[in-house]
Amino acid sequence: MKKINPILQIAKETILLESTAIANLANLLDDNFENAVNFILNANGRVIITGIGKSANIATKIVATFNSTGTPAIFMHAADAIHGDLGNVQENDVVICLSKSGNTPEIKVLVPLIKNYGNKIIAITGNVDSYLGKNADYPLNTFVEKEACTNNLAPTTSTTAQLVMGDALAMCLQNLRGFSSKDFAKYHPGGALGKRLYLRVSDLIANNQVPKVNSSDTIANVIVEISEKRLGVTAVLENDILVGIITDGDIRRMLSKTTDINHFTAKDIMGQNPKTISENAMAVEALDKLENNSITQILVINDKNKYVGVVHLHDLIKEGIF
Repeated sequence: MKKINPILQIAKETILLESTAIANLANLLDDNFENAVNFILNANGRVIITGIGKSANIATKIVATFNSTGTPAIFMHAADAIHGDLGNVQENDVVICLSKSGNTPEIKVLVPLIKNYGNKIIAITGNVDSYLGKNADYPLNTFVEKEACTNNLAPTTSTTAQLVMGDALAMCLQNLRGFSSKDFAKYHPGGALGKRLYLRVSDLIANNQVPKVNSSDTIANVIVEISEKRLGVTAVLENDILVGIITDGDIRRMLSKTTDINHFTAKDIMGQNPKTISENAMAVEALDKLENNSITQILVINDKNKYVGVVHLHDLIKEGIF
């Protein structure tokens, strides 16, 4: 019998325990969730998300998710709130309060202060019968039967449930706001993610050379053009109209058959109907075309169907798109 690896066994039990608890959250959703989403959607202020301990850590992540999906949010630590940071809460703000027990001392102090200001409270709590649950305008139930911790003490399953409930709120709001990938790009301009959302083919070819030959040019001229422009390819034109493409692979295949190239022209060895992409297309579209056609370069055309350059796979790799 195969010996059970205790480390893998604990890991599997943790994952299964938490996944079961998360799946059960769907059964805990009620009208309070829908009402909370609609209230945030129609609020004129920001969303203030607060908590203490591990719930505070989860609150910061939910804040980040809200901000990146079109719902302005800020984090306020529950302990700091009752020592001055409560000034962060403005008249039209919505407060989301995270607490597993809903009965921590800081929460019991904070909740009445927020309500005295006239702000609505959305509770994400594992105990809707707690002080927080009973005093919130919209209590959202994140009850879990057990933590993944062996001693049922360290917040594990419960904090995962809080995070998922926050994601559910954010995704509903994103959807209702019609928050598109273009909107997403405005908030994520840096890194590979941002580039996938806003970088266009025209940006990729801006610094590339533009290899091209006439259909009547000699093979020697073709070889020189491909070598000098260093993109492994050249476009073939007739009267400034794109008619074909020649890659360094075409050259190698020709030379494997004959070394007598003097009587050949570009038109004799070019590939017809070359794959092209618009300079206005997104960079990710260029990547899709390269992958779908198993090629490493694609010719670029402008709005007037004129050849303007080449996108190479290396351009996409350099920008972190690939």
